Amino acid sequence: MQKLSELLSCATQRLPPQYFQVELDGGDPVYRERVYCYELYHQLRCHWPADTPFYLNGELDKAAHPILRELGADYAKPDLLIHQPGYMAGNNTIIEVKSSNAQRDGIEKDLKTLALFRTKVNYQRAIYLLFGYQALAAAERVRRVSMGLGALPPIELWVHPAPGEPAREVLFGADA
Repeated sequence: MQKLSELLSCATQRLPPQYFQVELDGGDPVYRERVYCYELYHQLRCHWPADTPFYLNGELDKAAHPILRELGADYAKPDLLIHQPGYMAGNNTIIEVKSSNAQRDGIEKDLKTLALFRTKVNYQRAIYLLFGYQALAAAERVRRVSMGLGALPPIELWVHPAPGEPAREVLFGADA
C-alpha cells in the first residue's frame, strides 16, 4: 500500500496528547501502548482509502491460524496489520508499537516477530514504531538490541517523539 507512510505520518500527528501519555490521578502521566495503539488505529481508519483492497486490523490473534502454526508465527498478536484477510499472498505491513521506555526483552521479542513476519509470513513491510518523548534514545536501544540478533530482514524504524508531531522513519540497522 503506497500511501501507508503518508497515512501513518498524518495519523500520528493527529493523535491527541491524552492518548500519547495517560494522566493518572495522584501520579505522573504514563505511556500506555494499548491506549496509543487504539487511538492510532482510530486515526488511521478515519482516513483509510476506500479504493484499497487492504484492511487495517489491530491486535489480530493468530493462534488458530493453520498456516501460521506451521510457520511458527501463531503466537503473535501484532499491534497492527495491513493485509487481505483470508488471502496469505495479500500480506502488506505488520506494525509493532512500543513506548520510549521499552526494555531489552520487549524490543527483542518485537524485532523477532517483525523479522518472522517479513521472512516466513511474507509481509512486504515491517514497521517498528516508537512513541514517547525519549523515542530517539529508544531508537538507539533498538539498534543495539538488533545488533545482537544477527542479520535481520528490512525493518523500518519510526519515531513519534511528541504529540502534534508526525512520526518519521529513522535509519536502522545496515542503513544507519
